[in-house]
Amino acid sequence: MDRHLKNILVVSFGFLLLFTAFGGLQSLQSSLNANEGLGVASLSIIYGALIISSMFVPPIVIKKIGCKWTIAASMCCYITYSLGNFYPSWYTLIPTSVILGFGGAPLWAAKCTYLTVSGNQYAEKVGKVGKDIVNQYFGLFFLIFQSSGVWGNLISSLIFGQTPGAGNNVNLPNYTHCGANDCPYIEVNNVSSTSSKKPTKTLIYTLLGIYTGSGILAVVLICVFLDNINLKKTEDNEDIKDEPIWIKILETLRHLRDKRQCLLIPLTMWSGFEQGFLSGDYTKSYVTCSLGIHYVGYVMICFAATNAICSLLFGKLSQYTGRIFLFCFAAATNFGVIIALLFWEPHPNQLAIFFIFPALWGMADAVWQTQTNSLYGLLFEDHKEAGFANYRLWESMGFMIAYAYSTFLCVSVKLYILLGVLILGMVLYACVEYVEHKKMFSKIVKQESDDSLHKQTVM
Repeated sequence: MDRHLKNILVVSFGFLLLFTAFGGLQSLQSSLNANEGLGVASLSIIYGALIISSMFVPPIVIKKIGCKWTIAASMCCYITYSLGNFYPSWYTLIPTSVILGFGGAPLWAAKCTYLTVSGNQYAEKVGKVGKDIVNQYFGLFFLIFQSSGVWGNLISSLIFGQTPGAGNNVNLPNYTHCGANDCPYIEVNNVSSTSSKKPTKTLIYTLLGIYTGSGILAVVLICVFLDNINLKKTEDNEDIKDEPIWIKILETLRHLRDKRQCLLIPLTMWSGFEQGFLSGDYTKSYVTCSLGIHYVGYVMICFAATNAICSLLFGKLSQYTGRIFLFCFAAATNFGVIIALLFWEPHPNQLAIFFIFPALWGMADAVWQTQTNSLYGLLFEDHKEAGFANYRLWESMGFMIAYAYSTFLCVSVKLYILLGVLILGMVLYACVEYVEHKKMFSKIVKQESDDSLHKQTVM
């Protein structure tokens, strides 16, 4: 096997193992650590730390210790969060959330750098186009990485399915305070509105032990089998590393002078809002409240599988339909699901519906992820780094806000907020498309005018 391909596989399976653990934990936080909103508060802290980390940490760490050891060290930050869940409290989860958040940005930056440099080096070696090889490497990485959403949630559901009395939420026989009616601090017969048969400590520790072991295995895999890549071979990388950090931050902020970027902020934040609602509120107030915590994993598997399939499908479909149609399709899908969630009264007898909603949500999310990234790349082709820095910034801001208010607002209010952000995002996105079409029309008119003038001159 080629050394470069071996390294890409090592990175891919390392991320698979790591995010099998983190993805599963993230889906369970609102249900597993529901007391005083500890679970969703920790997720909010993670994305808040990630915003700060994205601006300062990655270039410094990668420059000091290289891509391989940045990946390994950042993975250790994720493991601390798994360890903090063994004894969940404000004194364990909040600090480990900060550690994870600060480790997340350098982890992804180092991964992107490693795959890009490795792809270019291999292309130079075999005489191929660097861009083609890099695209192949990223495609292989995401093919392996995306399955982590399936495995992590499958493990949690299989383990929590062994809970005595699982599947019978005896505390809430009428389920009237599940779904959109779920509000903080509402109690029914002295039982919290989102209580369900909680897994035993033994099962929780078993799950956390598997997740922690998976993270440790990821670190071992990287440390032992991944070759360290020499960034100094590329002068471009050397120039980037020597550039002061404050210049990168200034470029990110200066990019906001582009009115198109400002108009895209609500739509970009929507991506964080909608993902945060599904993993933080739908799992707790609809699934756990009505079916039990052991169903959370199965429901999130449905979301992840639909998302992965549709991401591939819409990526190909966009060249025939255009992005405007796909954006409108995703907005209509989310709008319909939100309205349905406002009026639906979840009950265990309606088992199929619990899976239909996340499947539709995953279909829409596939559009937001593929097309928003593509839109940023096309609109800000000359300022890609600043553009995507803003994308990460505002999406993380959406996550942080969604998790931050999760503990304080009723689910119905959160759904109305989602509707407001979605409508505002789409209206301002339409303004962006109008600006772009107006600009393109002006270019066509100018070109035709120039051609006409040239013909008259020739005659």
